[in-house]
Formats: sequence, structure tokens, C-alpha cells
Amino acid sequence: MCLAIPGKILEIVGGRTAKIDIMGISREAALDLLPAAKVGDYILVHAGFGIEIVDEQSAAETLELIAEFPELAGLDSPRIAAENARADANAKSEELAV
Repeated sequence: MCLAIPGKILEIVGGRTAKIDIMGISREAALDLLPAAKVGDYILVHAGFGIEIVDEQSAAETLELIAEFPELAGLDSPRIAAENARADANAKSEELAV
């Protein structure tokens, strides 16, 4: 099964690579197929390539569906669990520092 996941473009590096946010995780995606993509756009990413520009509402709806099936997003993987645990610990440390 193939799955394209929406992400928001945060930065474009070298004109062909985008730093994107997918469900709070920073990734890179090639923009070779999306020359019109710009910072702030939502794109569908599959196998490391942006394949389509989508609107924010469509991206949000897709992410909500993916969140209902965490195994699709890899949320049950040990790496994701560890990243989430670190993020939670960092947030708690910041709260205590304030």
C-alpha cells in the first residue's frame, strides 16, 4: 500500500529541497515535481518527493484520518515513541524552568 502524507513547507533549500513539517516532525522532500511550491504551501509527500500541492483544509482532514490509525503514521514505532517521550520531557523541563 502506498500512502502520501501532507506536510507544510517551512523552508526551501537550493530551490529543489523543502524542509517540511509532518505531524510535528521535520523532514526533507524533493520538490522536483512541484516547481511552483513555496514556503507555507501544504504538499503531499510520498517516498521523499512532493507530489501534489494541496489546500490547508484537505491537509488537515488527511492528517486527522491518519491520526485515527497510528500504525499508518508509524506512531507505534519505537523511534517515534522515543521522539515523543523526549519532546514531552523537554516540554516539562521548560515548564519547570518558568
